[in-house]
Amino acid sequence: SNADAVSWYQRKLGNLLEKSAGIFTADFGEAAPLSGIYHGRGSSVQEHNLYPLRYNRAVAEITEQITGNGAIYARSAWAGSQRYPLHWGGDPENTDGAMAGTLRGGLSLGLSGFSFWSHFIGGFAYPSPENLYRRWLAFGALCSHARCHGAPPTEPWEYGEEFTDDFRRTVELRYQLMPYVYAQAKLASREGHPMVRALFFEYPEDRTSWLVEDQYLFGTDLLVAPLLESKPVRDVYLPPGPWTDYQTGETFAGERWHSIRAGEVPAILLVRNGAAIPHIQLAQCTDRMDWSELELAVYGVNSSTAEGLFCLPEDGELCRLRLQREGDGFALKKDPTEGQVAWTVRTITTGSSG
Repeated sequence: SNADAVSWYQRKLGNLLEKSAGIFTADFGEAAPLSGIYHGRGSSVQEHNLYPLRYNRAVAEITEQITGNGAIYARSAWAGSQRYPLHWGGDPENTDGAMAGTLRGGLSLGLSGFSFWSHFIGGFAYPSPENLYRRWLAFGALCSHARCHGAPPTEPWEYGEEFTDDFRRTVELRYQLMPYVYAQAKLASREGHPMVRALFFEYPEDRTSWLVEDQYLFGTDLLVAPLLESKPVRDVYLPPGPWTDYQTGETFAGERWHSIRAGEVPAILLVRNGAAIPHIQLAQCTDRMDWSELELAVYGVNSSTAEGLFCLPEDGELCRLRLQREGDGFALKKDPTEGQVAWTVRTITTGSSG
């Protein structure tokens, strides 16, 4: 609450940023006491709520001033804190119930105006059980930001070779989807929409979508149902329209419940009909990704057209990809990148489950 104290604190953080720190975990911030005495003798009730906003702003401002990027990893928030992304869900237990509660918290935060959100994959308090860690990783990889953090071990190789292979497979799924994630992040930032969103956000007229709290839409075109229990099959509700399983290619009818088995990546991931999902070749890290050659996977059951979103990182312009059916496949009507990207179009052949 004291501007001089803020400047002092920012100088401390600035010293670390100038030594190549990239981002801070702005931990705590929510515990300003109601009995405290604040600069200017402001109301302690008001200051209690303002404190996390001021705290996150102080960290974000100095980070942007020195690095050019104001991203932080914040635990606390109040009205207006969405201006200083991103936030995470705190320190959950290492249990199925905590994983489910983490998702409910993220859906609520998204409905409060926060576009970006993350969580500690596997839980925090104790070493994560292997099965829980595997399932939670798939959930975390299909969110705007992903972080494995908590009581050690968190390194996949500490769990063994089989787990490391499973870990790699899940992370590679996220990496291949990075053009989709990036474009959806751009759209969410522009519109103020959450990337992890409740089903009724996109389907407000569908009554059942209002009652589902253990699934979510990841952007506009992907539906995720995490495995919240130690079994590979779960009931999934699908909003209106056909939906195609990303891992198996099986198509399911909307406006009803289905019992669906997860693929190799332990989560149910489905694609909205008529969506064109951009993919990129795998790389060791995001700054080595080659954005000049991309693939469009088109999910168009009985559809004559398909659409997707795309955004090249170097120019930051969000554009819409429109495709037209030609024979058994689809073709891009016009390249909005004007030749900056060599596109390969792949039509997903689907089998129906009714």
